[in-house]
Order: sequence, then C-alpha cells, then structure tokens
Amino acid sequence: MSYYRLLGLEKEPFSTSPDPEFFYESQEHRAALMRLLVEIRLKRGLSLILGDVGVGKTTLSRRLLQMLKEREDIIFHLILDPTYDNEHIFLESLVRTFKIEAAKPSPTTLDYKEILKDYLFMKGVQENKTVVLVVDECQKLNQASLEVLRVLLNYETNEYKLLQLVLLSQLEVLPKLNQMPNLWDRISLKYMLNPLDERETKEMINYRLKVAGFNSRGSLFTNEAIAEIHRYTKGYPRRISMLCHNALKALIMSNRVSVDARVIWDIINNDVKLTAVTENI
Repeated sequence: MSYYRLLGLEKEPFSTSPDPEFFYESQEHRAALMRLLVEIRLKRGLSLILGDVGVGKTTLSRRLLQMLKEREDIIFHLILDPTYDNEHIFLESLVRTFKIEAAKPSPTTLDYKEILKDYLFMKGVQENKTVVLVVDECQKLNQASLEVLRVLLNYETNEYKLLQLVLLSQLEVLPKLNQMPNLWDRISLKYMLNPLDERETKEMINYRLKVAGFNSRGSLFTNEAIAEIHRYTKGYPRRISMLCHNALKALIMSNRVSVDARVIWDIINNDVKLTAVTENI
C-alpha cells in the first residue's frame, strides 16, 4: 500500500510532476497567470516569465494550458526542451509542433519560414483564432533559435501579432536577450517569479494535502515543522514538495501522528550528510 493511503489520502500530495490540479497559486503565480491571459487576449506577442529552478514555471505553463484548452478560438502549443542545433532543425520542429503538412518532401529553411507564415495568417486572419506557443526552459535556446522566434513575431496584421509567444526561463537567458535588442524591445510582458514566503509555504502544503483528499480537522504538519521547511527550502515549491514527501514517509515509519520540527531536522541532517559524502567521491 502506498504511504499516502496509510494517511487517509487518495493521491500522492507532493509529487514533483507539474500536475496543474496540485498547482498552488501564490499571489505572484496568480498575478503572472492573469497578466499572461491579458497579453494573449490582446494579442500583444511576446511575454517572458523568469524564475530560478524549482520556482514553479513549468507548472504555471500547465495551468495556463488548462485554462485555455477549452476555448475553441485558442490553438495552444507547448515546447518543453528547446534544444536545437541550428535554425533549420528548429523550424522543422515548429512545423511538426503546429501539425502542418509540408507540400515538399524536403523543405528548405526558406520553405519552412513560408509554411509557418502561411499557417499563422490562415489561423489568425482567415479563421480568427489565437495561436499560442509556450516555450519552457528558454535558457537552452541558442541565438539562431531566438532569431527564428524574432522572425515569427514579425508576422502581424495592423492590429495584432499572429503568434502569442510565452517564454519561460531561468535567468541565464538574459545575457542572450541583451545581445538581441530587436527581440528584447518586443517583449510586452516581463515578469519575475519569486519563491514563497512562510505563510504561502504553509498554504501550499495544506492546499496540496486537501487536493490529495486529506479531510481531518488536525494538521499533518506542525507550525514549527513548516517554519523549518521554509527555512531549508527557501520557499522554492519543488524543494518544498520533495521535503514534504520525505517527511510523510518518515511519519509513517516513526508511527507519529504529525510531522514536527524533529522529523524535518532529521531529514535535513541526512541530506547534508549525503551531500558531503557525494562531494568527497
């Protein structure tokens, strides 16, 4: 039996997979989502969401998809790993992502650009649809790929951009963008996601437990435990989930009724020891 069922839960509450059902909307995440929706509705073109590893960018993209997928006037595409060796490969991948049938058996780079241009005009003008492309891990994009995206943003009517582009990235993308002022100046929305504070950390933990089916009047985590979780994870959602997952397993093994600060300290001390051993190998 899975540990979470022993605690009266229906699902794993602290998986690190980007499941939008378990997405806790902090004030910053909610603000980012609302601003993205406005930019997409107004068809402003390019939005950039920045944040460190584990701050919730990928889960944010899944939540955005969940909010938009029911709309018939939205065509949503998602790229998870934008690692492409050159311009041609990236363009070919975009054509596949958009599910466009190429007329020629071996299209050239110029052919791919024309194919994408025709597709965006057909969907955006003739069919009056909004094409949204979300690119995660954008710090992996090279200059050639960024230039491809700049070109795609050139496709527009007198009123709006034909492609709504959302870039989710770690801060490493900034030097690349700074070298491309003609792309940087086109960014309509720039938003930085920060880690959670202690109150939000508690709300996130309780929210995920509730979604997983926890309905007891008591709490699985004491306030002291939550304070230690926030101190150690610095409020990064992915780190919080990993630590809470380990804490619940420890709770079962120790026959305790709740996770207190001692449980968290033991896990942290073990992690510190393992890190020290790994660094010495």
